Amino acid sequence: MPLPDEESEADQKKVLPKKEPFFYGGQAVIEGVMMRGRRHYAVAVRVPNTLQIVVDRGELNAPIYVNPFWKQPFVRGLALIGEQMHLGMKALMWSANMNAGARDVQIGKREITGSVAVAAVFGLLLFIGLPLVLAGAAVHRSGSFLFVVVEGLIRVGLVLGYLSLIALLPDVRRVFQYHGAEHKTINAFEAGWPLEVSSVRRASLLHPRCGTGFLLVVLVVSVVVFSIVALAQPNWFWLIASRVLAIPIIAGTGFEAIRYMARHRTNPVVKVLLLPVLGTQKFTTRQPSDDMLEVAIAAFNAAREGEEEVAAA
Repeated sequence: MPLPDEESEADQKKVLPKKEPFFYGGQAVIEGVMMRGRRHYAVAVRVPNTLQIVVDRGELNAPIYVNPFWKQPFVRGLALIGEQMHLGMKALMWSANMNAGARDVQIGKREITGSVAVAAVFGLLLFIGLPLVLAGAAVHRSGSFLFVVVEGLIRVGLVLGYLSLIALLPDVRRVFQYHGAEHKTINAFEAGWPLEVSSVRRASLLHPRCGTGFLLVVLVVSVVVFSIVALAQPNWFWLIASRVLAIPIIAGTGFEAIRYMARHRTNPVVKVLLLPVLGTQKFTTRQPSDDMLEVAIAAFNAAREGEEEVAAA
């Protein structure tokens, strides 16, 4: 899931008259791919019964996409979380309904919202609550640096273990294949290759701006942030509260870190730092089939057409 990367107005002033291009982002959905441009997005899915590719396009007019405030350094990391909750869920719901409708099954917004809420609570308990409990059992000094390191290692282990387990499910594996198709399409475009299945097939399955890599960077940043919190020797109440209150700081710092590495990927030092970021993507990507690449290319072309129409106007 390459993260969209757009310059702030301050960035643009620094590099004038040469302006860096917008880097497309995207996400795998159910039997399809969502691609996100600067002001437009597109979702493409392959309908099960007809095997036709259906595309849904839309504009990004909400303040989180157009207000300069959300483009500022460290703030844009928090905007990314908001974008995933808004655009990511919107694309996922549309793809779910397209696939369900093809099977004469109706899925309401309430059912999807309820499922997401349950998943969010489960995620908080599994990836925040459980590491705290296990680290507390292993290290009795809850405010120590050792506690933070053990908690971080447990959290990384839980995340990677969870991804490994769900990858065994056939439906999840197909989503991971579409994730690979999304990466290959964006990599091919950024390399200047023709957006044809034969060309896109040769592109890398991994991408430095992937959301999975962002997750790893966030986990590393959280260890640093919580180590600073540990200096205050917090009790259990503030220990738990800090894990929630620090989310904006961790997300903002993590986004800036992965953004910097993606833009300087040819630097020898950055290349080494990117190795674990790219390595974690092997948990959430699989080699796609040619028909999956066709869907990803269709989504990308639809999103790009929207951008070109605005540019022409």
